[in-house]
Amino acid sequence: MRHDLLEHVRRTVTERDPIDDDEARSIERTLSEFDRLDDPLDQDLDPVHVTGSAIVVGPRGVLLLKHKRLGLWLQPGGHIDPGESPWEAALREAEEETGLAVSFADVGADGVPYLVHVDVHAGGRGHTHLDLRYVVDGGDADPNPPEGESQEIEWLDWPAAIERASDDRLTALLRSLAPS
Repeated sequence: MRHDLLEHVRRTVTERDPIDDDEARSIERTLSEFDRLDDPLDQDLDPVHVTGSAIVVGPRGVLLLKHKRLGLWLQPGGHIDPGESPWEAALREAEEETGLAVSFADVGADGVPYLVHVDVHAGGRGHTHLDLRYVVDGGDADPNPPEGESQEIEWLDWPAAIERASDDRLTALLRSLAPS
């Protein structure tokens, strides 16, 4: 089962059409790490590992939060729990960090959401995150993050979200996803 999941993740990363040179380099690095790592989904085996992030969208635009430790305006996301897929981690993290009931915005015939972005970046504690990003529907409710999560969180229309995003790679992704 785990082997099938790893093969599926590797295939979706391989098939991903990058939006720019940064994502192309991230895809290349992610595939290289997949070849090197025994289990790229397990954060305990190596400081380099896969994480899952959610681009939360809805009728009100895009939901961004100010990361508690980094002080940057980003999307929700984080580490993969044992037995989870990257997309399940993205969905769980979005629910935990926003307090919203979220669902995948677009899924394939196999029921798995489409991978919309790959980004390799430094994580905390000397980690390197091979971040896989998925779009989730956050509806139109006000975010209600629980205590312990960032309370600086808000819906932004697409232009404002693109402007507010603190990371150039997230900005590029939001530009590529923005409705015309």
